[in-house]
Amino acid sequence: MVSGKVKARETAEGLEIVIDGLTTQGRYYKPLVYEFFRKEWRGSRPAWGDHAVDIRMEHIGDPPWMDLDNLAKALLDAIKGFVFHDDSQVARLLVERFPGEREQITIKVYALKR
Repeated sequence: MVSGKVKARETAEGLEIVIDGLTTQGRYYKPLVYEFFRKEWRGSRPAWGDHAVDIRMEHIGDPPWMDLDNLAKALLDAIKGFVFHDDSQVARLLVERFPGEREQITIKVYALKR
């Protein structure tokens, strides 16, 4: 099931993006998130420097048949140009799935202090 609702907010640590609903089609997420940022995002502009990205897929019941690396690539491509200038700026990437109370994906992006 996919409802396709995207929400984003700036936090003290960085940016949090939440996508309600899941699908096994990783390519679905790229245009969904890209269009959200293109049409609705009025927050901060892309930043330079190294970033960390945490992607958490929360599912109900059995985990969906999806390669997490494909999910990560689609989401990084979608936020490129809105959160950071290029996905080569991602110096740390964590992608995980776990059972939860809702079907959603949460992306947290924050600048690394080095």
